[in-house]
Amino acid sequence: MRIHHLNCGTLRPLGGKLLAGDRFPALPSRLVCHCLLIETDGRLVLVDSGFGTTDIERTRLRSLVAGGPGQFVRTAYADVVLRAALDLEETALRQVEALGHTPADVTDVVVTHLDLDHAGGLADFPHARVHLSATERAAATAPRTQIERFRYWGYQWEHGPDWKTYSPDAGDAWFGFEASELDGLPGFALVALPGHTRGHCGVAVQNGGGWLLHAGDAYFLYQEVDPVNPRSTPAAAGFQKRFEMDGSARRESRQRLRDLKRDHGDELEMLCTHDPADLDRYG
Repeated sequence: MRIHHLNCGTLRPLGGKLLAGDRFPALPSRLVCHCLLIETDGRLVLVDSGFGTTDIERTRLRSLVAGGPGQFVRTAYADVVLRAALDLEETALRQVEALGHTPADVTDVVVTHLDLDHAGGLADFPHARVHLSATERAAATAPRTQIERFRYWGYQWEHGPDWKTYSPDAGDAWFGFEASELDGLPGFALVALPGHTRGHCGVAVQNGGGWLLHAGDAYFLYQEVDPVNPRSTPAAAGFQKRFEMDGSARRESRQRLRDLKRDHGDELEMLCTHDPADLDRYG
């Protein structure tokens, strides 16, 4: 198995040390969209997909006009709030090609959830199977709340992916977490970490004698899962609270990750999506 760590979307929201890093609060922070590209047993597996080429196309003026008010709001959020770079060279597609592969070589995409900055690259790999929790697919394709209607950008999967859905509460277990082994992908599991979204999951990958857990947006900064001295920043905590679907479940998921790190830290590595420190560790 070979694991590549990719940044599929630089985010530069204002906030400085109130969000991440040590810069003055009026200056931009640096966040990332940390994805994995895994070569294993003749398959090429992408874990999350960041922003894709369609997202970049949709920010152009003619697309804004054609997309109407909804697309304008999406673009304003990406440009003004997230201050996303939306750089073509950062897309998973371009990075897969830079490694000598073609889009058709990507056989599977496993998504922690379908938020706009995790599912944007799905359309760039139209032949891949897309693995996710059944609850998450239902939330994204039939949103119930205003937050769900805002966070899920349906055009990102209007190409009709080959969905493979799972119920992590169906009986499998991973270090005590409800989990589902993935069809045709030995050593991969979806691990239930609900709260940020209804069907949010981590993705566990067995690598040699240990595990790598991509925890998605179960936390935003690595300090949050420090088992001895957990801490966050005001802006990171506020953002997570604003977009949580179930605050109690989100906090419980994060606490369980702290416990996991405390009790099994010698058996696994853990990373989240947006903390640049996690990405830089593998750089």
